[in-house]
Amino acid sequence: MRVSRLAQGVKTSPIITLAAEINERIARGEKFYNLTIGDFNSQIFPIPELLKAEITKAYQENQTNYPGAKGLPVLLEAVSELLKMKMDVQYDTNSLLIASGARPLIYAAYLATTDPGDKVIYPVPSWNNDHYTQLSTSIPVFFETSPEQNFMPDAEDLAPLVKDARMIMLCSPLNPTGTVMSKAKLESICDLVLAENHRRSGQRPLYVVFDSIYWQLTFGENKHYNAVQLRPAMREYSIFIDGISKSFAATGVRLGWGFGPVDVMAKMRSIVSHMGAWAPKPEQIGTGRFLKNHAAVDEYMTHICSEIQQRLHGFYNGFKSLKEKGFKVDAIEPQAAIYLTV
Repeated sequence: MRVSRLAQGVKTSPIITLAAEINERIARGEKFYNLTIGDFNSQIFPIPELLKAEITKAYQENQTNYPGAKGLPVLLEAVSELLKMKMDVQYDTNSLLIASGARPLIYAAYLATTDPGDKVIYPVPSWNNDHYTQLSTSIPVFFETSPEQNFMPDAEDLAPLVKDARMIMLCSPLNPTGTVMSKAKLESICDLVLAENHRRSGQRPLYVVFDSIYWQLTFGENKHYNAVQLRPAMREYSIFIDGISKSFAATGVRLGWGFGPVDVMAKMRSIVSHMGAWAPKPEQIGTGRFLKNHAAVDEYMTHICSEIQQRLHGFYNGFKSLKEKGFKVDAIEPQAAIYLTV
């Protein structure tokens, strides 16, 4: 065997492989409507002009050396301020970590909290947790959710599984369904996690990792809730993953942040630094300056949410029309993110 057992078992994401093939064919002039991965047409959805200008300015200032493992103060402070303003949760800069997108942060969360053979619980459909459990040599424990549940787990689904688990992985708004977790569901799950950690009484805790990269892209009456906002005691057991890739259509800019318990974030910082998964310094400076301009941020978020909602509802109304005409098709009304469940 020429490679390690771990490498032998690693599989490339089929959807990324398919997307690459389609992009190659588009480059050759073929016409496709590429609905493979959660990305934007940057000609239609460019990043905010001010964000682009601030990143460019940082390059022009020759801000091109190492950024440091933790992240730059200008960005850490801006993210801390954003969380306080938009989520009503307080995380100081010692509780924050900057990386080159959400992916290395999720992987670092797995490595920082699980040992080989530890159980990780996640509902399906979900995104990439099968690969992260394989890479971290943890044991996947998954269960199916239904359209009637909004594809969001109930505390009753999790209760039989948590006793010997190490992590619960949750995503809301959900990739790939575009649905959101209700306040009542999140409260019940938080109460379950708090009760389980109380039962463990000083033993290794049960963590919840929240992939909340789409949290700002919610529509209509739908609202994103933060576990620590609802149950402050969850701070000790919650790790959150966020960034600019979806909210600001900046999937290729590669900048994300995580926040959670200081001791866990410190170990995640070490892991990210050994991977070399820092976000580039100009992107950090530019994003920090942009996020400080609250009016520009709000203006862009209003614009992009309106544009995405309009498109998703166009598809949704089309499928509902087909159903009314007798076709065997249905869809869930868009709630958030950039996905429609059909």
